Amino acid sequence: MRIIVLGAGHVGTTVVEALFDDHELTVVDRDPARLSALANLFDVRTVEGNGASRAALEEAGIAEADLLIASTARDEVNLVAAMLVRRLSRRARTLVRTTDVEHLRAWREGVLDVDFMVSSELETATAVFDAIAVPGARHTDVMADGQVTIAEFDVTQEAAGCALLDRPLAQAPLPPDSRIAVIVRGDELVLPGGAETLRLGDRVVVIASPEAARAWGRQLAPDEPPVEEVVVFGATPLGIAIARKLLRHDWRVRLVEPDAEGARRAAAELPRARVFHAAPSDRSLLREERIGSAQVAVAALGDDARSLYAALAGRTAGIHTTIAVVDDPTSLRVFETAGVDVTINPRAATAQQLVRFAHDPRTRQVAFLDDDRFDVLDITVRPDGELLRRPLRELPRTGSTIGAIVRDGRAIFPHGDSELRPGDRAIVLVDPLRAAQVEAAL
Repeated sequence: MRIIVLGAGHVGTTVVEALFDDHELTVVDRDPARLSALANLFDVRTVEGNGASRAALEEAGIAEADLLIASTARDEVNLVAAMLVRRLSRRARTLVRTTDVEHLRAWREGVLDVDFMVSSELETATAVFDAIAVPGARHTDVMADGQVTIAEFDVTQEAAGCALLDRPLAQAPLPPDSRIAVIVRGDELVLPGGAETLRLGDRVVVIASPEAARAWGRQLAPDEPPVEEVVVFGATPLGIAIARKLLRHDWRVRLVEPDAEGARRAAAELPRARVFHAAPSDRSLLREERIGSAQVAVAALGDDARSLYAALAGRTAGIHTTIAVVDDPTSLRVFETAGVDVTINPRAATAQQLVRFAHDPRTRQVAFLDDDRFDVLDITVRPDGELLRRPLRELPRTGSTIGAIVRDGRAIFPHGDSELRPGDRAIVLVDPLRAAQVEAAL
């Protein structure tokens, strides 16, 4: 497929990294340094110019392109480019990233003529909600209309003595409706045979029903308290989107915003939340308002240094679980080393939605796991698929794992004697380099 990517920033780079092996990519950006860095890393063509100009799009080859992914940080550039593509190409589909929820509403109402639109704020708010919904998980994704949860757990000292550890998996009391997709042990990837064991220090990727994922969390992180209240630091548009998402699911929310006007605006938009005009460094507020009585703190201040401080201030106040929205992916390790429990990168959350349109049309959803070492695909099985009606235990061992099957609208968590049938949706964990191969086999 011929794909034009607008923007060589963090989102564009993530998209390119996910797609360059299997597609012909051209990247358009105004910054020659960004383009040079990208071209040195990946085999892609680059065009220096304004993505919202006809000249740049024609130089990029829009007349022959199959797909435009408009992923710059500027909504107006993305939207103008998409409108131009409608005139310059008869076949290219248009995918647009937006940072404004109003644009997403307009697209859903049919006002904006683009094929698909992704809101960075809503995708990030959903990622925060998913992380809170499975206590103890370092990363979660939800697939199959909410029936399947993919969760990554670090097996820490907190799990010492857990009945799941240090015994063959075939004998361990694994939560029902779940499958271990892979075990990461240092630099080694361990496929979960019945004789394998879980150990302290492992990272385990589980594909499960939502309740089973929470059961894994209770076993591997038994000290995690039930969540009743969440503190959100930052009434940024993203912070408000996160608070709104949490309020819809009946968690109590307290919003802490250092700017007076921002706090007033948040209070007007979120009447069910308790909004405080204060800085995370205001120890008297944290103490007097008993901020530490909340179970989760989410730092979404729009600045990585301030968000890191806010997350650590929440931890110091006594909040058990800290989540930080991290804009620069190179900072993720800093946050984790500092003791932040969960880090979420809005650009990665957005890129996950964008890249699925470059996959086989049968693929409904794509998720990135373990720092992009794995993809999880939600793909419909063809009637002539070569893997049909064969027990899963007899399928070729390629490092891929079928963790769930959606059949007749219901999720099934298969065993070795389970079989794929035409029309099934398979939830598959796969090495990104083998994703196209797996899609072809299914």
